[in-house]
Amino acid sequence: MKLSMSLSYAGGFHEAVEQVQAFEKVGVDMVWVAEAYGNDAVTLMGYLAAKTETIEIASGILPIYTRTPTLLAMTAAGLDEISGGRAVLGLGASGPQVIEGFHGVPYDRPLTRTREIVEICRQVWRRERVEYQGKAYTLPLPPEQGTGLGKALKIITHPRRADIPIYVASLGPKNVAMTAEVADGWLPIFYHPTKASDVWGDDLAAGFAKRDPELGPLQIVAGGAIGFGDEDTARKVRDANRPMVALYVGGMGSREKNFYNDLFCRYGYEAEAEKIQDLYLDGKKDEAAAVIPEDFLREVSLFGDEGFVRDQVAAYKASGVTALSVQPVGSDPIEVLEKVKAWADD
Repeated sequence: MKLSMSLSYAGGFHEAVEQVQAFEKVGVDMVWVAEAYGNDAVTLMGYLAAKTETIEIASGILPIYTRTPTLLAMTAAGLDEISGGRAVLGLGASGPQVIEGFHGVPYDRPLTRTREIVEICRQVWRRERVEYQGKAYTLPLPPEQGTGLGKALKIITHPRRADIPIYVASLGPKNVAMTAEVADGWLPIFYHPTKASDVWGDDLAAGFAKRDPELGPLQIVAGGAIGFGDEDTARKVRDANRPMVALYVGGMGSREKNFYNDLFCRYGYEAEAEKIQDLYLDGKKDEAAAVIPEDFLREVSLFGDEGFVRDQVAAYKASGVTALSVQPVGSDPIEVLEKVKAWADD
């Protein structure tokens, strides 16, 4: 099992690079660069490519609505070239509040768009002339929709790889099934290692039934804060996650459309999900955070005594996770990572 790490939406570029360099030396395999509505991800990814040697550099995630399919392909090809073949294209739909509010683009057909983007990217990387007739994208643009001068083109440069890995962030049943069918990897959020199979097992199986064997096994990235400490410290670390979980489950979307709230319901926390959302949307954020079940926070945690952490690493691995996402907590993150790396390699 690989180790991966995520960089936050905020923070200084130079400090982030120093952290990645230190973690690369102890065997962290992948770094995910987030993009929301702050700095773009690609700038930092290029900087990381110049300052690192072995770590895979992944977008975590680029929203599918903010760039054309061919620009996504060009961007990934450029990053793959400058990094020496270490780029990973992480894609996701984001949500209507960000896409329509910040970008002014209609949030429509996320599954269709994701599937078609994956197909177009691979067409570009194979240096085929881009001719595509989809439900969301048509290339070249039909004459009646433009000037009529559009021409089928292929990328001028020669991509280092025609199979740059594509990972998709997905949660809903149809989206997860599509991910299992066409993507190289899957980026679930709030992954519960003992309940994931119950929630997503059928969806993954439906996608695997249609999967091209040449894609190989689906890679799965999940995890969280990791470190060693007594139960009081562990509880504080778990409680530190409450505001973020409450934000997503309670406030990331409307009452009618919140993907993360739906996931919480599928985990069996229907009553809590409703209460968290009601409180959060009423502006009672602290009260909403307090409702998050302690057993959920514990079961997804990777912080505790060494025995607990080792068991949790094993649980994530047994559930199918192929890259454990780690955010070291404590005074000696390098020591934590060295031990976890050894357990992940067992």
